[in-house]
Amino acid sequence: MSLFQINNKKIVITGATGVLGEAMSLHLAKEGAQVIILGRTASKVEKLVDKIRSKGGSADGYLADVTNEKHVNKAAEQIKEHFGTIDILVNLAGGNMPEAVVQPNQTLEDLSIEAMRKVIDLNYQGTLIPCKVFLKLMLPKGQGNIINISSMAASRPMTRVAGYASAKAAIDNLTKWLAVEICQKHGEFFRVNAIAPGFFLTEQNRSLLTEKNGDLTQRGEQIISHTPMNRFGEPEDLLGVLQWLCSDASRFVTGTIVPIDGGFSAYSGV
Repeated sequence: MSLFQINNKKIVITGATGVLGEAMSLHLAKEGAQVIILGRTASKVEKLVDKIRSKGGSADGYLADVTNEKHVNKAAEQIKEHFGTIDILVNLAGGNMPEAVVQPNQTLEDLSIEAMRKVIDLNYQGTLIPCKVFLKLMLPKGQGNIINISSMAASRPMTRVAGYASAKAAIDNLTKWLAVEICQKHGEFFRVNAIAPGFFLTEQNRSLLTEKNGDLTQRGEQIISHTPMNRFGEPEDLLGVLQWLCSDASRFVTGTIVPIDGGFSAYSGV
């Protein structure tokens, strides 16, 4: 048996319908995992499930707003009825809002506290709630694996993205706290880690990094100049670490935030 095998693992993925989430879901299904998509929009969930199945993978979809504990509990009950237990939870749900961004021509006074609250709710509560709820579907097996999504903005605070950066910094702290809490309370076979992507061209940040003609914005140029590999990440760049964290190859790894950033976090700019 391969050390990196994930065949037949039941993996719940929240927020999987974006560019990165779709690539990750398709990969896990291709590797033989049972992919369980949890999303807010029925049409997007159905589209991804159909795409996975059309390529020969196993996938099912359920609806829930990850910031609503009642919604997530209801979805978990449905998943429990169908699958009994799960092996892995991947918390991909997250995002930003324009009103939680301070643009170069704005000041702190322009920042919307309500938007900040919503962004922190989506990224932080939208990770914490699924962790709390889906842990119950891991406990009967005596083992479980949670993978959160952090960001370069968590450890290297960046201009503009006040809400998103604050929320992702909290995800780093939560990941480490959960790793200790769950392992101490439930045993050595429970792990919690996070992936911290660098800069990838997604629908969320494409307009920040590129012009309509494809040229780099000033911000995009700054990022590339501080990335030793001299490019943005591609969805496929996440798949190796994802596979490693999902498999027994990382069985002694917990409480870790793994950067996938082309060297961005290692470069001081000099």
